[in-house]
Amino acid sequence: MQKIGDRHKKILAAIIEEYTTSAVPVGSKILSDKYGFKLSPATIRNDMAELEEAGLLYQTHISSGRIPTDKGYRLFVEEIMGDKKLSLAEQRKMQSEMLKLKAQNKQLSRVTAKLLSSLSGNLVISGLEKDFCDFGMQELLSNPEFQNVDEFCRIAEALDYIDENMNTILLKMKDGETKFFIGKENPIKGIDNCSMVVTPYKTKSGEKGVLAIVGPKRMKYAKNKSLLDYVKKIIGNSVIVAVVFQGGVIFIK
Repeated sequence: MQKIGDRHKKILAAIIEEYTTSAVPVGSKILSDKYGFKLSPATIRNDMAELEEAGLLYQTHISSGRIPTDKGYRLFVEEIMGDKKLSLAEQRKMQSEMLKLKAQNKQLSRVTAKLLSSLSGNLVISGLEKDFCDFGMQELLSNPEFQNVDEFCRIAEALDYIDENMNTILLKMKDGETKFFIGKENPIKGIDNCSMVVTPYKTKSGEKGVLAIVGPKRMKYAKNKSLLDYVKKIIGNSVIVAVVFQGGVIFIK
């Protein structure tokens, strides 16, 4: 991949952050006003043009702002975003929700899919061997990228066969590996307007499973990876004991 400088990386990161939130092509003015670049709008526009020439951004039409390309997201994931650590409050919330769902005698695949979907706002697939559950289709298809009827139907149809695809993906992945599939890299045909973060895991009893988050390409990659990694850790550890103390919850592994 073509090397770009630190300033260009910061501009690309700001564009991705803004587009993730707004789903609207990003212009130089908003970068200048909102992201604290000590650069003139003209300089930012020149840098954005260079990022476009490098294949990292594109314009939907001549007068619009820019949108990250698959290549731009790939560079962001590999070289820019870094790891995001969940706060202690987020960790406690995840453990608390897992305990509540387990107390309802829900199967593990269903519990993890529902929990991760609620926290990520995306579609989640969770499975042990051939037993796959998915949760969050409505959340995925409510994104503005999928409001076109043809796109909506194409993605919904492709995801009907998600369990068959997940078995194939799982066989190709190493234990403990977390992989990003961005846009056209996606091994599930028909969802090239989506990205997917996938990780295999093992339960404490040794069963193999897989977790995947599917969302628009502007998904929160670092957050979604951290959510998967933490849920995988919960599943693989010994049973969590919850002690209620003065209205709060203290978790002991």
